[in-house]
Amino acid sequence: MKLIKTQDAVGSVLCHDLTQIIKGVTKDAVFRKGHIVQPEDIPVLLSIGKEHLYVWEADESMLHENDAARILCDLCKNEQMLESDVKEGKIELSATMDGLFKVDGKRLALVNGFGQMMIATRHGNTPVKKGDKLAGTRIIPLVIEKAKMQAVQQLCGEEPLLKLMPYKLKKAAVIATGSEVFTGRIKDTFTPVIVEKLAEYGVEVMHKQILGDDPDAVTAAIKSAIEEKGAELVCCTGGMSVDPDDKTPLAIKNTGAQIISYGAPVLPGAMFLLAYYGDSKVPVMGLPGCVMYAKRTIFDLVLPRVIACDRVSAEELAALGEGGLCLNCHVCTYPACGFGKGW
Repeated sequence: MKLIKTQDAVGSVLCHDLTQIIKGVTKDAVFRKGHIVQPEDIPVLLSIGKEHLYVWEADESMLHENDAARILCDLCKNEQMLESDVKEGKIELSATMDGLFKVDGKRLALVNGFGQMMIATRHGNTPVKKGDKLAGTRIIPLVIEKAKMQAVQQLCGEEPLLKLMPYKLKKAAVIATGSEVFTGRIKDTFTPVIVEKLAEYGVEVMHKQILGDDPDAVTAAIKSAIEEKGAELVCCTGGMSVDPDDKTPLAIKNTGAQIISYGAPVLPGAMFLLAYYGDSKVPVMGLPGCVMYAKRTIFDLVLPRVIACDRVSAEELAALGEGGLCLNCHVCTYPACGFGKGW
């Protein structure tokens, strides 16, 4: 491209979109890339502050911002993502279904550290709804070296940086524990909370059971829910602290399930347990009491991943410590679930 005076631009081809901003009225391109400048365009161009223009000049070593943006979009785009029209070197991606949004953070950082280009995404490991915006790609200059875009393609490889995973689990069991609930001294107000949260992801609670503090009985109930009743997910409520009568962690361990972690660096939710049972790796969760009364807890961070069959590791739970303190603020910056929003 080359730079010329606007008054001398008649007959030239614009190499980028030109935006007109009128407060409260419009913010859009008044002329698009490829437009051939006409005499009547000159006053309009000057009115938007364009004393000079970049126009096309053949150069096989360079790419226009829109063409380069297409390359960035292809690095990101995966199934179930809808792309916007390219505009001023920018393409946005949105979700075509509800699901779990995943980001390859390491490769994303490589792209953004390359210079003259950027990809901005929402946080990974978060639930999204159909129509939600997922990412935006942008080329910073008007043109960029082809070699640079080829290098970033090679750096990233063929696997897209982003992924949208559908929710797969549909049937759950809730096993409430505690002698105070089992004997009827208090009403079970925990199970309805779990039922409501699971319903948000289309999961039906097909089995509910209330037990005392007998770990053998809880162990048997977990096994029965999975092996006999077909539960794809088991949530155990109550009995998760270190008090002598709280035996739910022991009961889960005695099923033979693989314990991923007992405890998580998230408040509310420190006494959380995650395990996977049997060859089918059915997730079993021990939920601390805070899940019953706090709007957002560790349960909200892990649940969408579990339902999407995205296996959670102990290392990933440990990494939640940064930002894991919920302050119930209205403007929440927590990277995973939106702690505090709606309070």
